[in-house]
Amino acid sequence: MNKKDLKKASIAAEAPAQDWHPADIKAALNKAGYTLASLAEEHGLKAGGTLSKALTSSFPIAEQRIADAIGVHPMVIWPSRYNEDGTRKPQGFRALESSRRSANAQAKAQGEQE
Repeated sequence: MNKKDLKKASIAAEAPAQDWHPADIKAALNKAGYTLASLAEEHGLKAGGTLSKALTSSFPIAEQRIADAIGVHPMVIWPSRYNEDGTRKPQGFRALESSRRSANAQAKAQGEQE
């Protein structure tokens, strides 16, 4: 392997995993014998649109149902929505609040050091 290939390999190893494309999720569901509509019906929902929300935005219950049907943890499909330990990352207002708390704690710690 030359230096150029090594550099590409190291960049790929450092890059965070990307969320699956919605078409890939639908294909995996089809391979498992489901459509969004049939999966929704199985869970007592009236339309597949309820589950399709999870393809593009955070919707934990729908994510879990889709992941269970495919046979993987939701973190495998949507790594951007989960921490390394498998817990969910804060979303929306909670994410703003946690980032404010972190910034305030860092500022306080820096002030105590000076």
